[in-house]
Amino acid sequence: MAHLPQTYTAALFEGPGQPLRLVERALPPLGEGETLVRVVAATLCASDLHSFHGRRSAPVPSVLGHEVMGEVLATRAAKVTPGQRITWSMVVACGTCERCQRGIPQKCERLFKYGHEAVEDGRAPSGGFADLLVLRAGTPVFPVPAELPATLAATANCAGATVAAVLRVAGLSSASEGAGKRVLVLGAGMLGLTACAMAHGFGAQVCLYDPDPQRAEKAIALGARVLEAGELAQDKFAAFDAALEFSGHPDAFALGLRALGIGGRLVLAGAVYPTPPASADMERIVRRLLRIEGVHNYRPADLATALDFLAQAHSRYPLAALVEKEFPLSAINEAFAYATNARPVRVAIVAAK
Repeated sequence: MAHLPQTYTAALFEGPGQPLRLVERALPPLGEGETLVRVVAATLCASDLHSFHGRRSAPVPSVLGHEVMGEVLATRAAKVTPGQRITWSMVVACGTCERCQRGIPQKCERLFKYGHEAVEDGRAPSGGFADLLVLRAGTPVFPVPAELPATLAATANCAGATVAAVLRVAGLSSASEGAGKRVLVLGAGMLGLTACAMAHGFGAQVCLYDPDPQRAEKAIALGARVLEAGELAQDKFAAFDAALEFSGHPDAFALGLRALGIGGRLVLAGAVYPTPPASADMERIVRRLLRIEGVHNYRPADLATALDFLAQAHSRYPLAALVEKEFPLSAINEAFAYATNARPVRVAIVAAK
């Protein structure tokens, strides 16, 4: 413990549109069950951008960043060891409330969410836009295989795990479930592109639609066929087993619903900030026996699924290339400006080597 850092540096979010402010503060001692982590890589999720630009509410001051991969420096928890590469569930549930008992711990009544909590006096940051953070007791932690690139591993604990949850809800969470299924992915952000690779890896026939052709073409190398707007209006495309919506746009909701065949499932995960209302053809839902379900957060098992998939498939699919640029923590504001203006799939904040 004598050689551990005495201070940490973090980028404080103090309000929409305000530059993030780097602060250095004393590192408090670890509590029972806690783990001190050196942040190796933290990627900018679209949710971070929504918070930064005021499109969704976020506590202030806070340390954003929830897609994180790190190295254990010290621990008072039983299941990790110093030097281990890890990632962890973005959400920590109490395990005892009514929602946890109903099997939806991701909506726990006392939920703790990394990268979404206010800074507390006397506590180390819980967001990834810092050089160090502390994992709370009870956080589900997962080892990261040595061969998995750090920036790609960071995306697992939001994008990857959310996609795994979406596929689980869609009935496509394994090769035995996905083989031969027809899947439409709507939106070519990190989630949509990851979904193309994961669904294709599970044996599905995958099509993707995104109105941005530069984004959409990235899906080709991830196992998907890119659809033109006019194709979705043709009757022959109203036969998908599942439509996975990652954009949050009402038009995508309508497209997904129209594309489903008998017994199809529309799974929504993109609307994580206020969006205009969407309308639905109720008769179509009834007559086609359709199912519509939303996914928000995920279960710890979904993160395990995502990590397993990435470990096996990252050499097959160019997912690591979706993290298009790296910045040091000292350039956090440049990273947010680049992510806003250039619209890359992902950028990463990485530790100095």
